[in-house]
Amino acid sequence: MMNFYANYGSTWMNGYAPFLPLLMLWVIFWKGLALWHSGRKGNAWWFVILLVVNTIGILEIIYLFAILKLKFSQLFSK
Repeated sequence: MMNFYANYGSTWMNGYAPFLPLLMLWVIFWKGLALWHSGRKGNAWWFVILLVVNTIGILEIIYLFAILKLKFSQLFSK
């Protein structure tokens, strides 16, 4: 039984390992933007939630586009 899990884990990592750096960049990008905007707007609760909860960027995207109603062109403007 132990051998099955050991082989399964290594197979999974071999298949998805090349995508992990891309996933990390994706998460850091969206989390950084969301934290920056929430800090500038003075949304302390959103800042804490976005900092603590990891949702692979989904919550951050919802905050930026649904809650703040920003357009993509507004993401990098002051």
